Amino acid sequence: MIRALTRFSTRSPWKVIALWAVLGIAATILGQAFVFRATQPGNGGFLPAHYDSAAALKIAEERFGVKPDANLLTVLVARSDEAPLGAADEQRIDAQAAQLARKRVAMPRTEDTMPLAEDHSQIPRVSPAMTAPDRSFRLLSVELTGNPADPGVQDTYRAFRDSARDAFAAEGLRTGFTGGIADRVDTADAEKTRTKVVGALMLGVIVLLHVLVFRSVLAALLPLLAVSVIGGAAAGVVVGAALLTGTGLADSTPGLISVVLVGIGIDYFLFLLFRFREQLREHPGQSGREAAAEVAGRVGTAITSAALTIVAAFATLGVASFGQFRVLGPAIALSVLVMLLGSLTLMPALLAVTGRRMFWPSRALRHAPRAGSAARLGDRVARRPLALVLGSVALLGTLAAGVVGMRMDYGQGGAGAERTAAVATAAEISRALPAGVSDPTSVFVTASDGGTLTAEGLGGLAKALSGVGGVGQVAGTVLSEDRRAARIDLFLTVDPQRKEARDLVTGPVRAAVRAHAPAGTEAHVGGTPALFADIATAVDKDLKVVFPVAAVLIALILLALLRSLLAPVILLAAVGLGFAATLGASTLVFQHALDRPGVDFTLPLVLFLFVVALGTDYNILMSDRIREEMERPGPARAAVGRAVRHTAPAIATAGLVLAASFGSLAVTPTPSTQQIGFATALGILLSAFVLSIVLVPALAALLGRSTWWPVRPRRHSGGAAGPKEAADRVLVG
Repeated sequence: MIRALTRFSTRSPWKVIALWAVLGIAATILGQAFVFRATQPGNGGFLPAHYDSAAALKIAEERFGVKPDANLLTVLVARSDEAPLGAADEQRIDAQAAQLARKRVAMPRTEDTMPLAEDHSQIPRVSPAMTAPDRSFRLLSVELTGNPADPGVQDTYRAFRDSARDAFAAEGLRTGFTGGIADRVDTADAEKTRTKVVGALMLGVIVLLHVLVFRSVLAALLPLLAVSVIGGAAAGVVVGAALLTGTGLADSTPGLISVVLVGIGIDYFLFLLFRFREQLREHPGQSGREAAAEVAGRVGTAITSAALTIVAAFATLGVASFGQFRVLGPAIALSVLVMLLGSLTLMPALLAVTGRRMFWPSRALRHAPRAGSAARLGDRVARRPLALVLGSVALLGTLAAGVVGMRMDYGQGGAGAERTAAVATAAEISRALPAGVSDPTSVFVTASDGGTLTAEGLGGLAKALSGVGGVGQVAGTVLSEDRRAARIDLFLTVDPQRKEARDLVTGPVRAAVRAHAPAGTEAHVGGTPALFADIATAVDKDLKVVFPVAAVLIALILLALLRSLLAPVILLAAVGLGFAATLGASTLVFQHALDRPGVDFTLPLVLFLFVVALGTDYNILMSDRIREEMERPGPARAAVGRAVRHTAPAIATAGLVLAASFGSLAVTPTPSTQQIGFATALGILLSAFVLSIVLVPALAALLGRSTWWPVRPRRHSGGAAGPKEAADRVLVG
């Protein structure tokens, strides 16, 4: 199957390129146009219904008309001269609020707006909320609908913000906006320049690495172009599948797909390019198409196994209880399959078409390269494998020891967050009112006996909640239209985004609700702290299931590829040690050196999926080459030395490119993203430079052909050794 695809691609390369150009670009355009219709805003919809916050969210939607895509924000209105508000000022504010609630906000159309983009023009819901005790400002509650990740919704919010600001300024009043979409838009605006600069730098680094390695502009730019086409098509396929099946993607899924596909796509093209250059050097008379067919057929098997390893790792998320993981896994798995198809068709076709021109103007094809650092490393691995194994294990083990005492941080905010206008407004509000005013925690009570509820009947619960330490204020009880449900809003004194709020809600608040909810009722606690506390619980449970299931699937794939019982054990043990070392190093840096509360709660899963799955790619490539070299006559250690010499440059370059891509996340202001960027980049570097280039080959050199027990590679018989074999024997003495 694999060789049939690669043969067709190299025999009819222009047809394959044209097909990818048409379908790939079309899928890319459609995917970008419909991506926000396929994504689901918020995290509440991803929690199973039996969680307390999920049940509260369902009541809010069914009994109080809260829309799943509602974006709530708080508007602060104060006098421009900073004088206290008078009764006349409050009347003017409420009058302007009423006018804003009747005015339709038109979504701006810009040059960047997609032709098929959904129109998010709407009439916002605006209502007065409260006045600060010192009368320094009055708050308005505003609701806009739409996916907050959608640029059209963000532009609609900007239009409303500007309109409201101008309207109140005409009355001699100043405004501030915070909460929900206001925080998101301000952060995006603040990071826009940084994102562009970092993206340009990373692109420059990738191109520069390719130019330095291949001495060719075409070999530097063509992989990026191919990966962009395939990646865009893959994203389009995922969006289309989500729309057809009615599955809501998380708004972070498209971004994760992009990062994964850029990384593995460039890796796979690099694997092909290095082997293609080697093939052309060894066979000067061979045509580009013949060389491309031979290389793609051989490397295609390793690439397929590597891709299926990633697919297996991410597909295991399908068994997770947290819906965001359950959707993310199959989405990335599907996109990786599309990238695999492109790696077996478009990439070989490009090699067949370009041939030796791929490496122009480099003259490296005219002569065999001199023995460089890769050859010297291969020599050392072949001569002293035990010392390298012990050194690698000692290094990784020392880093892994950092896991001892590791704590999980479930906070979403924290130090390092961007200082935006929304953050400044929230700080101003918190100086006069509880920190949770703009993001209340809500207790929902429903009548389970078929009766109706009254505010008086819920007075005991409200009084008990007001006595909980950390609850700054309890709002009046709001009844649903049928009086069978009620909502009590709590304004916490701590930031709802922080761990302290989660501990408060999951502990004293929920305990007070259980103890004082009237007989014949059911009560549930909702809001941001409750939601993320339940997500943390779901994630903890899922990790205990996903890790072993993924390990078993990866082991089965390695077993099928390597046709060995011992080799998969070696590779799994190596990547497991690499995972522990990366997590331990991240704990040492963030929890101890930088004194953070702990490592982000998503980090273990992210590292497992990216570092273990992507790192296994490099191990597969090296192991496949070691097996191939061991099929030749000569000592096993000489075969390992040759494999390192030929494969280490490809793995090192791919590791640097992928680490640079993920490392760009480490310069963002968001603490959790910083951790993911740093840890993933470090894990990939350890996987490439320690596991795949040193530890795995050294173990293979120690075990020899027994590595492949019980089916050892058959040594092909041959005559006298040629120049290449003779050189390899001299290399290892």
